[in-house]
Amino acid sequence: MTDTHVVAICGSLREESYTRRALRIALAAAGEAGASTELLDLREWDLPVFDADEKDAGEAEQFRQQVQAADSIVLGTPVYHGSYATPLKNALDYCGFDEFEKKTVGLLCVAGGSFPITALDHLRSVCRSLDAWVIPHQAAIPRASNAFRGDELTDETTEDRVQTLGREAVHYANIEPDPASLESSENPGADD
Repeated sequence: MTDTHVVAICGSLREESYTRRALRIALAAAGEAGASTELLDLREWDLPVFDADEKDAGEAEQFRQQVQAADSIVLGTPVYHGSYATPLKNALDYCGFDEFEKKTVGLLCVAGGSFPITALDHLRSVCRSLDAWVIPHQAAIPRASNAFRGDELTDETTEDRVQTLGREAVHYANIEPDPASLESSENPGADD
């Protein structure tokens, strides 16, 4: 067992969320790689719409503590209108450099259609602006309603991509990140 702790944040609020199912597969692989794991399901957190004047609204402080305690973070989102979901954006707005700087972040998205990649690009940009180190491998699950049978993925290649993301979240948890990015130096964060 390593001392690595991997936290996954589920950006879907749906009861029967494919994103949540996929994140559980990634976390199981991280667990098999020796990490302790935790799913932060945004359905279970009181995080009102972010207001910079109320940075500690609801359970924001507790949420930030959970994220900050992670060695690696896996962000999971459904794709809405070509980007990531509002609940995940809202949760990320409550966080900042304290939670993400020099952290390893894995990206996973689930789409009803056939091209989920832009949501991953958008998340990669957000993480880069927070000086996180984003794992080059990413997992995308297109046509999600056909990709699952219960809690299991039906396609071996897709399952391997999701499991690889979980393993890499452990493997790269303590990577020495690059110097601060240009994006982060221009990002004042939530202090504005």
